[in-house]
Amino acid sequence: MTRIDLLLSDCRAATMVAGGAPYGVIEDAVIAVKDGAILWIGPASEAPEFRPVSAARLDGRWVTPGLIDCHTHLVFGGDRTAEFEARLGGATYEEIALAGGGIRSSVTATRAASEADLIRAARRRLASFIAEGVTTIEIKSGYGLDLETELKMLRAARYLDGDVRVVTSFLGLHAVPKDQDRDAYVAMIIDEALPAAHAAGLVDIVDAYLESIAFTPAEVSRLFDKARSLGLPVRLHADQLSDGGGAALAASYGALSADHLEFTAQAGVEAMARAGTVAVLLPGAFVALAETREPPVAALRAAGVPMAVASDCNPGTSPLLSLRAAMMLACSQFRLTPEEALAGTTRVAAQALGLAARAGTLEAGKAADLAAWDIERPAELSYWLGGDLLHRSWRGGVPVVA
Repeated sequence: MTRIDLLLSDCRAATMVAGGAPYGVIEDAVIAVKDGAILWIGPASEAPEFRPVSAARLDGRWVTPGLIDCHTHLVFGGDRTAEFEARLGGATYEEIALAGGGIRSSVTATRAASEADLIRAARRRLASFIAEGVTTIEIKSGYGLDLETELKMLRAARYLDGDVRVVTSFLGLHAVPKDQDRDAYVAMIIDEALPAAHAAGLVDIVDAYLESIAFTPAEVSRLFDKARSLGLPVRLHADQLSDGGGAALAASYGALSADHLEFTAQAGVEAMARAGTVAVLLPGAFVALAETREPPVAALRAAGVPMAVASDCNPGTSPLLSLRAAMMLACSQFRLTPEEALAGTTRVAAQALGLAARAGTLEAGKAADLAAWDIERPAELSYWLGGDLLHRSWRGGVPVVA
């Protein structure tokens, strides 16, 4: 009889393993956990005998992988409520940004905040995601735009790793600071800030914003060349407001993902398919900005490009504190199926973060990041807009929401 740490029984498992039954379903499942990982999962009729330290009978509830939010800007100072009101009055995102608002207003507030202030505010926001079954979350820098504040943001993000696994992204090329020479700023980010953040162990992924109001393909390429020299994977905010060739550029670097993609052309879709680059869909920003140009979901699907779904939680363009709401919006606005939306916040989201070998599905050897739900069908996770559906969750087999 094998001694284990946790045994879950009398449950239905949506394993999210691709290629089999819808949702990878195992009826009347047993899940055995040892040393933070899934030791065994399968039908109860085939289960070996286990001697668990802890056990839970789940009364037929559904168990999924813990949800993964693969694109957030969770650490920031202040808010941008005034810009929300301005957009309601007719101002566009581009107009607000060019007038000195947008990202730059968050920079001012983030620079003024202490590291402790940033941690306290981010922890409050993070609690909403944990309550919805999120067990892994990506957090970007990018509201510092100087060496000191970018490092402060990344340290704050690392501090939040506990109940959830935190993946950090260095987003120094997010905007050009006001009244600063553009070339000098880009050089500082590439030659000083990124190496310093990497040396401090604060960077998992390098990100950038390629857009007409942000950075050019040449500038992003210089950053990505530096990331490659440091052995760091890359991702890209691409083609959100215009087709700047961002998806194709990301693919040319073997990027983990290209995110937004509202204006991506067919050539970009095909490049992503060849490179294995994930498309990250961000419906919160699409709705908050009242956009009308949808990402090319049908083309991505036809080309076999995996699609992740994320909240894009940020103070300006996606003040969304719910990954499940993003799932529902991905279905209603972009016409993903509920199964695609759940895959996009589990298996594919893990791929977008370079974690596919560790997380995102319920399989032996994967991390025991688990969520048990008070639902009758997995599609309910995308059907309900809001509501307390989580019964329990575990990160690495350790209870988080109990």
